[in-house]
Amino acid sequence: MSKTLVLAEKPSVGREIARVLKCGKKGNGYIEGDKYIVTWALGHLVTLADPEAYDNKYKEWKLGDLPMLPKPLKLVVIKQSGKQFNAVKEQLIRKDVSDIVIATDAGREGELVARWIIEKARVNKPLKRLWISSQTDKAINEGFRNLKPAAQYDNLYKAAQCRSEADWVVGLNITRALTCKHNAQLTAGRVQSATLAMIVNREEEIRNFKPKAYYVINAKAKGFNLQWRDKNNNSNIFEEDRANKILSHLKGKEGTVVEVTESAKKQFAPALYDLTELQRDANRIFGYSAKQTLSIMQRLYENYKVLTYPRTDSRYISTDIVATLPERLKAISVGSYRNIAAEILKGKINAHKGFVDNSKVSDHHAIIPTEERGNIALLSSEERHIYDLVVKRFLSVMLPPYEYLQTTITADINGESFIAKGNVIKSKGWKKVYDRQEDLAEDEDEKDSQELPVVKKGDKLSISTVESKKLMTKPPARFNEGTLLSAMEKPHKYVNVDKLAAKTLGETGGIGTVATRADIIEKLYNMFYIEKNGKEIVPTGKGKQLIELVPEELKSPLMTAKWELELELISKGKKDPRAFTEEMRKYAEELVQEVKGSSDKFKHDNLTGKKCPECGKYMLEVKGKHGVMNVCQDRACGHRENVSKFTNARCPQCHKRLELRGEGEGQIYVCANSNCTFREKASSFNKRFDNKGDKVNKREVANIMKKMKQESKEPLNNPFADLMSMFKDKE
Repeated sequence: MSKTLVLAEKPSVGREIARVLKCGKKGNGYIEGDKYIVTWALGHLVTLADPEAYDNKYKEWKLGDLPMLPKPLKLVVIKQSGKQFNAVKEQLIRKDVSDIVIATDAGREGELVARWIIEKARVNKPLKRLWISSQTDKAINEGFRNLKPAAQYDNLYKAAQCRSEADWVVGLNITRALTCKHNAQLTAGRVQSATLAMIVNREEEIRNFKPKAYYVINAKAKGFNLQWRDKNNNSNIFEEDRANKILSHLKGKEGTVVEVTESAKKQFAPALYDLTELQRDANRIFGYSAKQTLSIMQRLYENYKVLTYPRTDSRYISTDIVATLPERLKAISVGSYRNIAAEILKGKINAHKGFVDNSKVSDHHAIIPTEERGNIALLSSEERHIYDLVVKRFLSVMLPPYEYLQTTITADINGESFIAKGNVIKSKGWKKVYDRQEDLAEDEDEKDSQELPVVKKGDKLSISTVESKKLMTKPPARFNEGTLLSAMEKPHKYVNVDKLAAKTLGETGGIGTVATRADIIEKLYNMFYIEKNGKEIVPTGKGKQLIELVPEELKSPLMTAKWELELELISKGKKDPRAFTEEMRKYAEELVQEVKGSSDKFKHDNLTGKKCPECGKYMLEVKGKHGVMNVCQDRACGHRENVSKFTNARCPQCHKRLELRGEGEGQIYVCANSNCTFREKASSFNKRFDNKGDKVNKREVANIMKKMKQESKEPLNNPFADLMSMFKDKE
C-alpha cells in the first residue's frame, strides 16, 4: 500500500501533524502511520555552496579573485544538519511513498526549505501543498482536506530562489571586497546596509542639530489653562522680543470668551496586528526586542497553538474567517477577557471593513487567537504579555468606537487669541478593553485635554497669571527597536526621496520583510555595527566607518525596495527569474569594481594596547552579548582570546550582572556597572556564597560558564559567529 510523505519545517510541527494524522510509529527522524509518514527539517537543511566549492582559490580571500560569479550556483547539505537530511532523504526515496505533501511554513522561505531538500535528494514525485495559518487540530485537518497543487506555488519558489542567489552573489562579493580591501571584518548586504545607513544618518542629524529657543505663553483662568495661538493656530514664538511684547500687554487684563465649540468625535480601534506592529508595541510597552517578540510568538503559535501564524504582513482577516469568530471568542472567554467576549457573542458581530478586507490579505491574515482554548496559566509572563496584546486587539476591533465630546474654548485677552481644549467621554467603546493608558498609543486629541468649566460666548474670564515659558527645539530622536521597525517598514518617511521613489518604497513594504527584519537588527548587533544605550540604538565607530566605505547605491532603501518589488513580480509569474539573476550578477560586478577603485581607509576604533602573541599586531577589543574578546586585527592571523564573560551572578552592592575576568586561579568577578567598584576573586566569591547557601554557588557558576563556552561554538544566533566565520579561510 502506497503512503504519502509529509515534510514539516520543524520537529515540533512535525510531531503535531503526525498526532493529528494518527501516525504513532516512531522512527529515525520520522513518525509513521497507516497512510502517512511525517518527517521534518530543522529549518534549512540545504543551502547554497560556499565559494570554495567552485574553485579552491576561493579558500583564501583575495581582492584580485573578485567578483565570484559561478554559474549555476550549487546546493549543499548544511554540515550541522547532515544527519537529519539523510533521515528525510531516506523517507523521500522510499518505494512505498507515492507522493509528497509540503507542510513547511506557508511563505516564501518555507517554500524554499522544502523545495531545496527535495531537489538535493533528487526526488521526482507528485507534490501537494499544505497551506494553513494556525496549528490547531481543526486547521490541520481542514488543510489536509483541501491540499493545493504544489505547482500553484512554483513562482513563489522561484522568487525565494532568486532572493537567495542574489544575496549570495551581492552579499558575498561585497563582503569579501570590503574585508580584503581594508583587512578588517566587514560585512555588507542589501538589507543590512540600508538599515545601518538609516541609523548612521539619524546619528549624523542629531550631531549636526542646532537647538533653537522658542517661547509659549500660557494663561491661567479659574479652574483651567489656556494657551496663546497666532492666526495660523501656531503656539511657538521664536523671537524673544515678540514673546515679551505680547506678554507685556497681557498683564492684569481679563479675558472674554469668543467662541465655545463642541464636536462629537469617534475613534475606531486600531487594526489587528501584523508581526511588525506587534513587535513595535511589545518594544514600546515591555521593552522586548524584535527577535524576542518573534520567538515568543512562534511558541504561542507552534507549542501552545493559541495564536495564528506570526510572520504575516496583513492587519486584516478575509471573509472566510468571519464564520470562525464566535469559536475564537469562546476560546478566549477566560479570566479578564470573559465578560467582554461574552458581550460580543450576545450580539451580532459587526464584520466591518476596519478588520475584514479580502483585498488586504495575501498569504496570511492578521495575527488573531485560534479556536483552541489553551491553558493560559501555563504561559510565562513574557508569553502572557504577547498573548494579552493580541487578544485585546482582537476584542477591540469587534467593539463599538470610543466616543467623546471635544470642547474648545477660544478666548480673547487684550486682542490676543487663547485656546483651551477638553474632552468628555460619552462611551468608552473599545477602550474599555485596556485598563492601562500606557498600553495605548498616544492620542493627539487627548494630549492637552483638561476638565473645562461650563462657559458661554461673551463670558468674562478672570486671568490670575500669564507667563511665558522658554523651551528648546529637540533633535530627532534616536531609533529604538520599535521605531527602527517602523523606519524599515516605511523608509520613505525617514529618507529624502522623490515622489516616484516614495511610491516604490510604499508599494514594496520597505526594507526587508516581516520575517527577516528582526534577524537583520540582530545581525547588526552581532557584527558590532550598532549597540544599545538604554533603549536607544546608536551606531558604533565601526558601523559609521562601514557606511562611509559601502557603495552609495547599496545604502539606499530604494535599491532593496526595487529588489522586493521584482521578487514580488516573480512570485506572481510577471517577471523572468533569469533576467533578475543576470541583473544581480552585473550589479555585484559593479560593486566590486567600485570598492577596488576606492581610496577610502578604515581605521579600527577598538585597538587595545595588547599585542597578538602570534603575529605581534595590536589586538582589537570586541564586545558581544556574552562578554568581551580580544581578536587579532589581522584577518589572516585570526588569534583570539576571552577577556571576560557575563554571568548570572549579581553584584552584592548594586545587583547588576557580574563579569568573570581572567583564567584559572586568577579569575575575578567585576561589576559591569561603571558606577560600581565591586571586584572580588572568584574563589572567595564562590566560597562566600557556598557558605551562605545562596542560589549563586560554585556549581551554578561552573554550569553557566560551561553553557557560555558551548554557545561560543554554536553556528547560529551567537554574537561572535558572523565575526569568526571570517576566519574560515584559515581552516
